[in-house]
Amino acid sequence: MERTVRQAFRKPFTIMTKQSMRAKQRKQTMKLIKRAMPLYLMMLPGILFFLIFKYGPMFGLSIAFMSYDPFAGFRGSEWVGLANFERLFTERIFVDLLWNTLVLSFYDIIFYFPAPIILALLLNEVRVKMFKSTVQTILYTPHFVSWVVIVGITALLFSSQTGVVNQMLMSYGFDRVELMTEPEFFRPVWVLHNIWNGMGWDAIIYLAAISAINPQLYEAARVDGATRFQMMLHITIPSILYLIVIMFILRMAGFMDLSFTHIYLLQNPLNIGVSDVFDTYVYRAGILGGEYSYTSAVGLFKSVVGLVMVICSNYIAKKMGKEGVY
Repeated sequence: MERTVRQAFRKPFTIMTKQSMRAKQRKQTMKLIKRAMPLYLMMLPGILFFLIFKYGPMFGLSIAFMSYDPFAGFRGSEWVGLANFERLFTERIFVDLLWNTLVLSFYDIIFYFPAPIILALLLNEVRVKMFKSTVQTILYTPHFVSWVVIVGITALLFSSQTGVVNQMLMSYGFDRVELMTEPEFFRPVWVLHNIWNGMGWDAIIYLAAISAINPQLYEAARVDGATRFQMMLHITIPSILYLIVIMFILRMAGFMDLSFTHIYLLQNPLNIGVSDVFDTYVYRAGILGGEYSYTSAVGLFKSVVGLVMVICSNYIAKKMGKEGVY
C-alpha cells in the first residue's frame, strides 16, 4: 500500500521534472539564438544568394529533359526524356569538344595549380618585408584586370603587322610569330594567361596557411642544422599539405568549367579546332541558336562530370590518409 502511494506521487513529480527540464532547455536555446542573432543576420545575405542564384536555377535543369518552348513555358513544353543527351553523345563534334575541354583542364591542373603553391613557398623565403610585399602586390594585381584587356594587350604585342614583338623579331631577321592565329600557340597562351592572372591571388591562401605554422618548428630545425630548403621540404610543405589537398578537390568541382570569356576572346576561325570547348559550344548552340533544352543537357553533363571528379578525388584523398572536404 505504501509503495503504491509512493508511486502515485512519484509519477506526477517525474512529469513535472521533464516538463521543467524541457522548458529550461527551450529557454537556453532561445537565449543562445538571441545571443547569436547578429551572426544569423550576417549569414542571411549569403543564404539568400545561394537560394536565389544557386539552388533556384536548379529547377531550370528540368528543361534538359524536355523540348522547351519559351512561348509554351514549362507546363506546355513536351517531355522528351534523354533525347537531348542522346543527341549530345552522337554529335560528330562531341569527341572534339570533349578532347579540347579535357586537354585544357589537364593543362590547368598540371601547370596552373602548382604555380600559386610554388610562388607562396618562394615568397615565404624572402626575408626583406618591403621587397616581399611589393612583389606580392605586383603579382596579385593582374587578378583585377579583365580578360578583355589581357587578350587585347597580347593581340597588340603580337600583331603580325604592327605588334612590338614581331617588329623586333623582324628587325633582327627572325620570322614573325603568329601567336593569336596559329593553333599550336593557343593552349600555351591560355595557360600563361591563367598563371599571370591568378597565380598571385591564389598564393594569398597558401601564404596565410604558412603564416600559421608554429615558428618553434623552424627554430628546432635550425638548431639541428637544417638548411632553409630542408625546412621548406620537411616543415612548410607538410604543414600546408591538407590545404593543398582541399584546394585540389575543390578545383576538381570545376574540372569541365573553363573560363568562357577568356577562351571566347582568344578563339578565331584559324584556331577553333583546338579552342572549341563545351562552354563556347553552349554559347553558339544555346544563346545564338536558341536550343535551350539541348544546351541545358550539355551543362548538366558537365556538372555530373565535375561531381564525379570531386567524389573520386575526395575518396582518393581519404584513402591516402588526408582530410577530404566531407
